[in-house]
Amino acid sequence: MSVTDPAQSLAPGFVPDPRLVNDDLAPADKRNWKVFDLFAMWMSDVHNLGNYTFAAGLLVLGLNAWQIFTSLLAGFVIIYIGMNRMGRIGQRHGVPFPVVSRISFGVWGANIPALIRAVIAIMWYGIQTYLASVAVNVMLLAAIPGLKSWTEHRFLGLDALGWVSFLTLWVLQALIINQGMESVRKFQDFCGPAIWLVMIALAIWVLAKAHWSISLTSTPHPVSTGEQVRQWFGAIGLILATYGTLMLNFCDFSRFAPSYRTVRRGNFWGLPINSTAFVIVSVIVTAGSIQVFGKAITDPALLVAEVGNTWVLVLGALTFAIATMGVNIVANFVSPAYDLANVWPQKISFRVGGLISTVAALLVTPWNLYSNPTVVNYFLGGLGAFLGPLFGVIMVDYYWVKRGRVDVSQLFTADADSPYYYRKGVNPKALGAFLPTAAFAAVLALVPFFSNVAPYSWFVGTATAAVLYAVLCRAERTGSEAAEETGPAADPVALED
Repeated sequence: MSVTDPAQSLAPGFVPDPRLVNDDLAPADKRNWKVFDLFAMWMSDVHNLGNYTFAAGLLVLGLNAWQIFTSLLAGFVIIYIGMNRMGRIGQRHGVPFPVVSRISFGVWGANIPALIRAVIAIMWYGIQTYLASVAVNVMLLAAIPGLKSWTEHRFLGLDALGWVSFLTLWVLQALIINQGMESVRKFQDFCGPAIWLVMIALAIWVLAKAHWSISLTSTPHPVSTGEQVRQWFGAIGLILATYGTLMLNFCDFSRFAPSYRTVRRGNFWGLPINSTAFVIVSVIVTAGSIQVFGKAITDPALLVAEVGNTWVLVLGALTFAIATMGVNIVANFVSPAYDLANVWPQKISFRVGGLISTVAALLVTPWNLYSNPTVVNYFLGGLGAFLGPLFGVIMVDYYWVKRGRVDVSQLFTADADSPYYYRKGVNPKALGAFLPTAAFAAVLALVPFFSNVAPYSWFVGTATAAVLYAVLCRAERTGSEAAEETGPAADPVALED
């Protein structure tokens, strides 16, 4: 069987262990995610306030528009390749990330990468919802000045207007999520293109105000050539770290694609093409704000507020809210819903896991988390550094050690003779590669002394974990090669696209 074969189902007559399976974790039987659905998923993930601010901030730091364009294009091409690697696994076997993790970490050990990913997603789910509510507040206050009285008293760190905006977005997301992955598909098909309309309108407005003439080769804060080179490569590293979260669990989406060709085409239009185009528009709008207002306005919500039209403000508030809901559902909800279901499949379904995630995202009071640099930088930053090593181990195990040969049915049994039971359900080699490299990546990401290499912590963690795991599994790889050469009817796995 080749890697490009259709997704596998459980073997006829096989009875899975109920502790390892439910309807959401079993191989997908409905394959209705087409190229546009994956393309729209990437629009939902990319078109958000954070990515806009990230691209606009590079202009302020000293890169010009062309340098930002080329650096982020390079980053998105690398991300495209990584997404295809993980996407192929999900599409071929039809299972979500925590089940894919069982291949390399063991049927019980898979809970380690799943819960790390879940904790990060839940925290950012709350923070992204809060940031969207702030954008909504800014534009509501500009449109309805009388609402200022709602900001005078605070409860648990948030004023009345903040609570109303946050809870409204929180409830709307929960309603969409409660309908399952089909609802997610339909919602992101809508919200992905929606933000484009506002961004294009905003770009046209700014360009018109700037008399259709802005500079793409200048920056408000020129820096030396050496510093530009450092920032250029740093931007690539940071964009990799940003998308390393979704790169790890992209199989949660690709499992619903009818073919690997669908996955590649959806990723192509959604990543190198669409994502780079969004960067270009973001930078053009920011460069235009410098010319029009004499300063770089890196927050699109503040820029929309400058329009001064009540209906534009209301439309802007609605669009940014929808955009953030889109990225939240794609990047920060689907993963913990599956990850928590993996912990206790008999009691926790995808919907229940999603409900737990949304409640947890509220209980952690994300506005307090976001206002605490220690929490954001050290806790979430440290956990984020773990994602690269997880990706490195999973990729090497699947493509190099096992060469794509996976018995899907055995991923759902805890029998000691299962190839994924390893030692008491945990693969010690995977942990042996993950733990030291994750600690190393966290040090690079968090210790001030290594600030110059901090943007590359995800890449360094991925590479070191991949190399270490390959060394640890060298004998296993050699043994599988020998068995293939001497065994009857060897079935080589095609790894080419």
